[in-house]
Amino acid sequence: MGDVLFTEEENRFREEVRKFAEKEILPIAADIEKKDGYALIRKCFKKLGERGYLGVLHPKDVGGSAKGVSYEIIVGEEIAAVSGSLDLCRLASSCLYGMPLNRFGSKEQRQKYLAPVIKGEKIGAIGITEPDVGSDTAGMKTKARKEGDHYILDGEKRFITNGSQADYLCIFAITNTKVHPHQGMSTFIVEKGMPGFTAVKDYELMGLDGARVSHLKFENVKVPKENLLGAESFGFPILMDELDSERTAIAGQLIGGARTALDIAVKYSTERVQFDQTISRFEGVNFKIADMAMKIEAARLLALEAARMLDKGLPATKEATIAKLFASETAVDVSYQALQVLGGIGYTKEYPMEMFARNARLATIGGGTAEICRFLIQREVYKEFKDKQKKAKKLD
Repeated sequence: MGDVLFTEEENRFREEVRKFAEKEILPIAADIEKKDGYALIRKCFKKLGERGYLGVLHPKDVGGSAKGVSYEIIVGEEIAAVSGSLDLCRLASSCLYGMPLNRFGSKEQRQKYLAPVIKGEKIGAIGITEPDVGSDTAGMKTKARKEGDHYILDGEKRFITNGSQADYLCIFAITNTKVHPHQGMSTFIVEKGMPGFTAVKDYELMGLDGARVSHLKFENVKVPKENLLGAESFGFPILMDELDSERTAIAGQLIGGARTALDIAVKYSTERVQFDQTISRFEGVNFKIADMAMKIEAARLLALEAARMLDKGLPATKEATIAKLFASETAVDVSYQALQVLGGIGYTKEYPMEMFARNARLATIGGGTAEICRFLIQREVYKEFKDKQKKAKKLD
């Protein structure tokens, strides 16, 4: 598929990233998953920055390459194919944090708070989710009030990838309580070490052990007015703008982990002998392989469609959400079916299959649950239907 739907330049880029991942990341992938593995992630960030893999989404004036989302899904797939934890942290920094800065930051903000992230010298994070707020961002309780040349930030955020490790954070808060939260939400750049900002804890996760997903607290944090991103009360448009690129990027990432799970299952099925033949000869096994391969190819196509649309500046909420949902359910299904092919040995730590299965389970929760994705997709479908009806009436 790559030779047909990706350009020659994109295919060369994929091969370059794949070789880098196999040489620089694969040998330390198991160590990244250990308790002190984040130190290795920081080292990997610098290497990723040096190679330009943190800047494909970003303009050249801040050190990026401006290659676009089509290249981002390639980076995500290839890095996640060897280390899901590393790519989750990379995605949270360069995309989830980086895109709001890219699209809405001032020249000064982008040079100070985005350029070092693209180089891999600093790490970013985005703070939306709260203890009582998930998909319903209108319930956001974090507040910021203006006092002189500062905003005073109070509240909590949780499940924040890179939260305790990030040097810079893009934090959403309500600045106007007299209007609907979506009209009174603003976005701030918060620096690690600002008085009153604390990382309460890092969560112990079911999978992705190398990542740091944190509970953060803000108590009377003084944020300079220069750190307001965009304009006051413009936070919700910033949040919505970020989500389409995020979900497309997540789809690319999930394809990488699923691809490796399939590769392990294929190889094992050609080596494991039962009843005097390799298990690859049994339809109970090889039909699973067929289904896994089919779903991965379809997921890659959906991610590419959304990426192409975003790169052309087209609205892609439906396409990005479809790509994310399908890739997430594919990642879960493929990892579990691949584990089934391995049988008992797959459930042990002799193979990394159990890790891929645990890692994949986050897919239908983070970045928009499967349920909220389905809600968004049907909403977009009905919008399109109503728009067609209106156009038809005008023609009549």
